[in-house]
Amino acid sequence: MATGKNITVIGVGLIGGSFALQCKLKGLASRVMGVDNNALHAEQALALGLVDEMLSLQDAVAQSDVIVLSIPVDSMIKILPIILDQVTHQIVIDMGSTKSQLTEVVASHPKRGRFVAAHPMWGTEYSGPKAAVQGAFENKSVILCNLEQSDADAVAYAREMFNTLNMRIIEMNAHDHDLHAAYVSHISHITSFALANTVLEKEREDNAIFEMASAGFESTVRLAKSNPDMWTPIFKQNKDNVLDVLNEHIMQLRKFKSCLEKENWEYLKELMENANQIRRIIK
Repeated sequence: MATGKNITVIGVGLIGGSFALQCKLKGLASRVMGVDNNALHAEQALALGLVDEMLSLQDAVAQSDVIVLSIPVDSMIKILPIILDQVTHQIVIDMGSTKSQLTEVVASHPKRGRFVAAHPMWGTEYSGPKAAVQGAFENKSVILCNLEQSDADAVAYAREMFNTLNMRIIEMNAHDHDLHAAYVSHISHITSFALANTVLEKEREDNAIFEMASAGFESTVRLAKSNPDMWTPIFKQNKDNVLDVLNEHIMQLRKFKSCLEKENWEYLKELMENANQIRRIIK
């Protein structure tokens, strides 16, 4: 088991803070250092005990065995090459939701082998250190991308780390990852944002929304509370794939709309019965 490392978490919000907690609970780290440009987040991460200390990026890299990036994906593209410029033996692992642009930007970097591209498939609609959760990542999937470009020891450590977190490891190339992430994750967020805007536009009484909203509505619109600063760069980097699935989603909505307009109840039922097939996959 991977234990006793000096681990730096860059970005101590929901994902980074939850990871830092798990590092301590699972014995992955003997020391957890944090790096965060947000002074309030840095203060909260220390106060909550998510990290042992907050350091500058340069000092943290120098003192680390493992560096975990958990910041918005547009910031990752800028900071990953800078970190790789400084590493010697250190292993760098990211936790971003898009992979193609990130892997491309460091593809020819001389230290590319020290980097492992990863995407833990876990999160909530909340953000910041106060949103950190104990027991995060348990029994969830993690996607490891383009492993042939990473050094063998870095890959071995990443596997041990995620196994220690009780995660299911899936290997995939970065392009396929971004395609599938658009289908199963990114479209859900766009749909939730759009539904929230629809309700806020049409229903002017806050009390009516609060009093009448059922559990179904709450679960569907939950993701609309997600941080736009995180999701705007994700949609930007994965634009083509998100547009592809969004176009299909709009076409499906038009089918339902047409059924209602034409009072085609038989086809409406057929559409819903077809959707029920998702039970085969998601219990």
